[in-house]
Amino acid sequence: MAKSTTICAGIDTGKRKLDVAIEGCREPLQVKNTSEGHAALLAWLRQHRVKRIGIEASGGYEQPVVAELRRKRFVVVVFQPAQVRAYGKFHLQRAKNDKIDAALIAACTAAVRKIHAAPDPRLLRFAEQLTMIDQIGEDIARLKNRIESCRNVTINKIWHEDIARLEQREKAALKALVTSIRKHPDLAKRLALINSVDGIGLPTAVAILVRLPEIGRITREQAVALAGLAPYDDDSGDQVGVRHIEGGRKRLRRALYTASLAASFRWNPQLIQLYQRLTAAGKEHKRALVACARKMLIFANTVVARGTPWCGEPPVRSFPVS
Repeated sequence: MAKSTTICAGIDTGKRKLDVAIEGCREPLQVKNTSEGHAALLAWLRQHRVKRIGIEASGGYEQPVVAELRRKRFVVVVFQPAQVRAYGKFHLQRAKNDKIDAALIAACTAAVRKIHAAPDPRLLRFAEQLTMIDQIGEDIARLKNRIESCRNVTINKIWHEDIARLEQREKAALKALVTSIRKHPDLAKRLALINSVDGIGLPTAVAILVRLPEIGRITREQAVALAGLAPYDDDSGDQVGVRHIEGGRKRLRRALYTASLAASFRWNPQLIQLYQRLTAAGKEHKRALVACARKMLIFANTVVARGTPWCGEPPVRSFPVS
């Protein structure tokens, strides 16, 4: 098989700088992680006729340069750190510094066989807003936990006031986010379809839409894997291990799991039946809820793929219980 002629580069991202390497080339580049540095990077990439760039997710520091590269029509592959580490281990790469990491990312980029489409930039902006809303909810939960263990009336009063203020901000932020989403007809339609599923309230529907942009365009297996709800085997030889979930998008999984609690007890008849059947068969509460969350996401993926609202019809096939 002929070797690909696509020239690939790798970028190791830091808060203040970017280290860049081209696969098979010993001429590295280091620029500041600023708009001026990005302009210099673009000129250098064009000079070397780079077509594909790989970059490791780095706590958000990579997002401005990724957005700029995509605006300039470069193909950008964003790797999870675990992917790059695994590639390095496979090639027995033990040394580590920023230049070495950039070269490793470049090699990893050249090895990619399937390039996924860039995510919708609108949803990337909405994801930042949704993360802020999630973090407000986490702050509220922390304050409630403090109140439970505090006996000081004055302190508890202050924390109750803080909770009330945060809850008001959380509600207003979610309302503003939904309003922004509904300004886009295609996103508004997708949101309404997801929200039509019994047990998926508006906050959960927003989480699915924003955290899983692929919804409706992927298989149910792919959807639950991306959400971190797919049950994986843990077998070896004669040993049969317990199936378990792993990886995926943490905030999406948390939203689905939380929603499944109410849905499987009150709102969705199919999930109620599923939960009761699993617990009657001896499955523990948490494992049954994970199965319900998985089924809920399958329902959402199905209605978006079909383009028709939820009517209570179960999918033809579902995942085996973990």
